[in-house]
Amino acid sequence: MTKATCATPARGTGKGALLRRAAVAVFLSGTAVCTTIIGQASAQSYAFTQVEIEGNDRVDAASILRFAGIGRGQQVSAAELNDAYQRIVNSGLFETVELAPQGGTLVIKVKEYPTINIVNFEGNRRIKDEQLAEIAQSKSRRIYSPAQAEQDAANITEAYRQSGRLAVTVEPRIIRRSDNRVDLVFEVAEGRVVENERISFVGNRDYSDRRLRQVLETKQAGILRTFIQRDTFVADRIELDKQLLRDFYLSRGYIDFQVLDATAELARERDATFVTFTVREGQSFRFGQISASSEIDEIDAAEFEALLRIRPGVTYSPSIVENNIARLENLALRKGLNFVRVEPRISRNDRDQTLDVDFVLTRGQRIFVERIDIEGNTTTLDEVVRRQFTTVEGDPFNPRAIRQSAERIRALGFFSDARVEAEQGSGPDQVVVNVDVEEQPTGSLSFGASYSVSNGVGVNVGLTETNFLGRGQTVGINVSSGTDSTSSSLYFKEPALLGRDLEFTFNSYYNVTDNENSFYDTRRIGIIPSIEFPIGEFSRLQLRYSMKKDTVRSVDRGMVDDPATPEDETSNGSSRILLREERQGSPFSSSIGYTFSYDTRIGGQNPNGGILLRFGQDFAGVGGDIESVTTSALALAETKVFNEDVTLRAVVEGGAIKMLNGGTSRVTDRFFGNGKIRGFEPNGIGPRDLTATNEDALGGNLFAVARFEAEFPLGLPEEYGLTGGVFADVGSVWSLDDVRGTAGPVDDGLNLRSAVGVSLFWTTAIGPLRFNFSRAINKETYDKEQNFDLTISTKF
Repeated sequence: MTKATCATPARGTGKGALLRRAAVAVFLSGTAVCTTIIGQASAQSYAFTQVEIEGNDRVDAASILRFAGIGRGQQVSAAELNDAYQRIVNSGLFETVELAPQGGTLVIKVKEYPTINIVNFEGNRRIKDEQLAEIAQSKSRRIYSPAQAEQDAANITEAYRQSGRLAVTVEPRIIRRSDNRVDLVFEVAEGRVVENERISFVGNRDYSDRRLRQVLETKQAGILRTFIQRDTFVADRIELDKQLLRDFYLSRGYIDFQVLDATAELARERDATFVTFTVREGQSFRFGQISASSEIDEIDAAEFEALLRIRPGVTYSPSIVENNIARLENLALRKGLNFVRVEPRISRNDRDQTLDVDFVLTRGQRIFVERIDIEGNTTTLDEVVRRQFTTVEGDPFNPRAIRQSAERIRALGFFSDARVEAEQGSGPDQVVVNVDVEEQPTGSLSFGASYSVSNGVGVNVGLTETNFLGRGQTVGINVSSGTDSTSSSLYFKEPALLGRDLEFTFNSYYNVTDNENSFYDTRRIGIIPSIEFPIGEFSRLQLRYSMKKDTVRSVDRGMVDDPATPEDETSNGSSRILLREERQGSPFSSSIGYTFSYDTRIGGQNPNGGILLRFGQDFAGVGGDIESVTTSALALAETKVFNEDVTLRAVVEGGAIKMLNGGTSRVTDRFFGNGKIRGFEPNGIGPRDLTATNEDALGGNLFAVARFEAEFPLGLPEEYGLTGGVFADVGSVWSLDDVRGTAGPVDDGLNLRSAVGVSLFWTTAIGPLRFNFSRAINKETYDKEQNFDLTISTKF
C-alpha cells in the first residue's frame, strides 16, 4: 500500500522545483485511481431472492418489509439499501437495526423497543404525579421511545419553568425488566424558585418606577414571596407586561410611547432575576378640535357630532375615542343605516401637543355574520357565551362589536382562555365568528377566620359557585360566627333575566346578636329580591322588594321588679325606649325600593379617577306592620395626583328615616354610623338615654358624614405592599321619634363628631388590610373612642 502525502509547492526553479512538480503529478494520479475505486463500490448493486427477518416479536415481518420497501428480485444499490435502513429506523419501533446482504439473501436483524411497564416520577414536590402524568405522552403498556421520553422531559421542564423554577432538570431513566419491558422513571431536580428580585425601568421621567411596577402583571419579590405567585419569573409574562405598559401610557396621552427593550438577567446562583424595561415616554397629548363629517350623502354629520362626548383639553385616550365611535355606530344602527363605519382621523399638532379628531362616517363593506361557532365549553351553555354578543347570525359584521364581545366573554371569569376570531364564510360577503374557550373552575369552598377590634375572633364558612349548572348564575351560601353574633345568608344572581341585560338577585339572611356592643339581643330575618338594569352609559337602576321581621329581646332591665311596669323609674338597666321596643315583639315589614347609581369610573374616561353618585329609597307599608320612608345618598370623588403616586378621596354620605302615621322607629331600623366615622367604637356615638345605667346607643333617624383621605407611598420597597394614608372624618347621628317616659334627658341632638388619624395599608395574601390610628377631636362625654382599628380595606 502506497501512502501519498501532499505539500504546497514552493516558488522557484531548478532541480528541487522539478522534483516537487513530479511528486504532485504522482499524487494526483493516485487520487484519480482512489476516486474510481470508490465510485465502483458506490455503484455496486444487489438482487435478493429472499429476505429473512430476525429478532421481531410484536412487529410482524410484513410491516418490516413495507418499511424497507425492497421487493424480491429488485435491483438495489448500496445507497438504496441505506435508505431502507433509515426507513426502518425512522419507524420508531426498533432499538437497533442491521441489514446484512448474504449472497441472494438479505438478512434484517432488529431489536424491538421494550414495552413500558410503568411510568414513575421521582424528586417532584411542587407538581404532583397526576399533573406530570398528564403532561407526559409516554404511557404504561405503550412502546418505549427515547425521542418521546426526551420530549416528555422537555415538556415537564417547561411546566416547571412556567412556575418560576428555571434551574429544574428532568432526566428520563429506564430500568430493564423481564420480557422486554422497562420502567420509565423521570428524575426531577426541581431547584429553587427563580424570583424577580428587582424590576427596574430606564427612560421613564414622568412616572416613577413604583407607579409603573403597579401596572405590571409580574411582581417583585418581597416579604410575602412565600404566598405571592406572581413574583416568580415567567418569560411569557414579559410580553404581557410590555402591552400593559403601552396601554397605561396610551391611556394618558403618550402616543409616541415605546418599550425599547425588556431584559431579564439571571443571578449567578440561578435563584433570582433582575428585569429591566427600557422605555421611551415621549410627550402627553390632549384632545384638540373635535368634529364629525360624513362621506355618505344621505347622512347629516351634525346629528352625529352632537352625540360626541369629548371635551377639548382633556388628556387623549384611545378608550375615549373607542367609546365615542361605538356611540356613533349605535346611532347609525338605530336609524337603520347598516354598514356605516366611523373612522377617526387624527391630526397631530406638535406645537401645542394636541390631537384634532375628525370622526368620519364612511360606507363599510357589505359583510354579514354567517354564524357564530362556540367550542371548548364543556360545562357552560352556549347561550351564556352568545348573549355576550350584540351581533347575531345574519347581522352586518362589525369588527369593533366583535372585539367588545370578546372582552365581555373574558370578563365573565368562567374561562382561563378565550379566543374570538373571524374567518371567511361560505361566500365572499360572509364571515364565521369562531369562539374557542378553555374552561376553569368557578366554584369555591372557603373556611376562614376573621378578627375585629370590637367583635374579636370569628369563624366563617362559605360556598360560592359563579357558573351554576353552566348557566352563568351565581349561588352563594355563607355562615359566620363571632364572639357575640351569628349570621347566615343565601345569595342567588341571574345576570341575564329573559336573555336581556336585566340582572335578578335574591338575598336571604338570618342574623342573631348576643350583647354585641350592647345590653340587648336582636334577631333579624329577611329576603330581598331585586332587578337591576342600565339606563345610561354610566348609570344603573335597581328595583327591589324587601320583606323582613326584626326582634329586639333580652333588654337589660336592671332592678325593675315587675317587667310589666315600664314607667318604673327605679330601673338602673337599659333605657325605657329599648324596653318599649322589646314589647313590640316582631313586627313584619314589607317594602319596595330603588337605588340609582351613576359611576364614571366604569367607563375608563378618566384613568386617574372619577365620581360615584348613589341615591336610594325604601317605602315600607306595602302590607306589613310598619309604614316608613328610608332614604340614603352617597357621593364619592377620587383622583390621583403627583404623577399618580398619591390618591385623594372624598366621600359624603347621609340617610334619613321618616315614620308615617304616628309610628316610631326601632333600634333595628335606625342608623348608628358604625364604620362611617373613624375614631369611635361600633355603637360609640349617637343618641343616648343618659338616665339609664347602661347608656346603650339608641341609633338615630338621621345621619350625615364627610370623609376625606389621602393614600401615598412610604418610600419602602413596594414589594412589601405597604403604603400610608391620612384621614379626617366629620359627621353625626341624631334624632329620635319618641323620648317619653324617661327619668331624665335623652340626647338626640345634632352633635358633630370629628376625628383625624393616619392609616397603614398592607396588601397581603389574605386581602388588603388597613390599620387605622385615630384621635377624636370633637366628641361628647358619653361617646366611646377607639384609637386603633384593624379592618379589611374596601372600595365603593
